[in-house]
Amino acid sequence: MSNSKSRGKIKKEKGAHISHNSGDNEWYTPKEYVEAARKTMGTIDTDPASSEIANKTVLAKRYYTKEDNGLTKKWKRNVWLNPPYAQPLITEFSDALVNKIKSGEIKQAVVLVNNATETKWFQKILEICSAICLVRRRIKFLKPEGKEGAPLQGQAILYFGPNTIEFNKQFAKFGSTAWKINS
Repeated sequence: MSNSKSRGKIKKEKGAHISHNSGDNEWYTPKEYVEAARKTMGTIDTDPASSEIANKTVLAKRYYTKEDNGLTKKWKRNVWLNPPYAQPLITEFSDALVNKIKSGEIKQAVVLVNNATETKWFQKILEICSAICLVRRRIKFLKPEGKEGAPLQGQAILYFGPNTIEFNKQFAKFGSTAWKINS
């Protein structure tokens, strides 16, 4: 951080707001986003980065907690993923997602992440997604006690699968959507 003078006093300039990240990974997705994912995919079969509290909203047929370590488990069919955003977990979950899609283990996925477009992990998942929603407002995630949390940056929702028209229908209300046209 650099210093600047203000009225004879030295004050520190604030760093980028993201540098103040608490590293807390317990943020739960509001119901309207999960329901849009369910309508896009038909079902949510697996949530590999979840908790008992989060699954009360997600209603995945199978979910893995921090203690289960979803990175070491099978992810079946239609996946909802709001991964932990701290490093190295965000990269590890992104790599697992890509590998499981390429292997055919996952049929469809909806992934909610920070819109960190400059990162390698984001570029890696963006490269293989079918569609994306750039959410127009920061999502007000829920803390375990039910209070809304204040996110430090905006979010993106990526879709992997054939139902791009339904994804657009469900997610356009949250922000701008786009999908790939295969050549």
